[in-house]
Amino acid sequence: QVQLVESGGALVQPGESLRLSCTSSGSIASFKVVAWHRQAPGKEREWVASMTAGGMTDYANFVKGRFTMSRDIRKNTVYLQMNSLKPEDTAVYYCNAFLGTVGYWGRGTQVTVPS
Repeated sequence: QVQLVESGGALVQPGESLRLSCTSSGSIASFKVVAWHRQAPGKEREWVASMTAGGMTDYANFVKGRFTMSRDIRKNTVYLQMNSLKPEDTAVYYCNAFLGTVGYWGRGTQVTVPS
């Protein structure tokens, strides 16, 4: 059983930056894909960014140029660097990873950007 734990969420002002972390109980190098999703109040969960086992990244259009996903395999941790934050980025951010065809989710971390 894989456990994913997100951290780093906070209340920040518009234009500021934040870095989220997702630490796995297992080796992240074994994951087929690791992704970040978010869910704003009253809205459905949406995909934000993902990274393949080979390190290739992809981003949703609404975060391209502002968010960057990275990883530290030695620490079994993936990161989401979020710059130029906007009020519409307010959401609970979740880490998601696939080991083979089995998906795992963390419990999320809250990011709040007041308007």
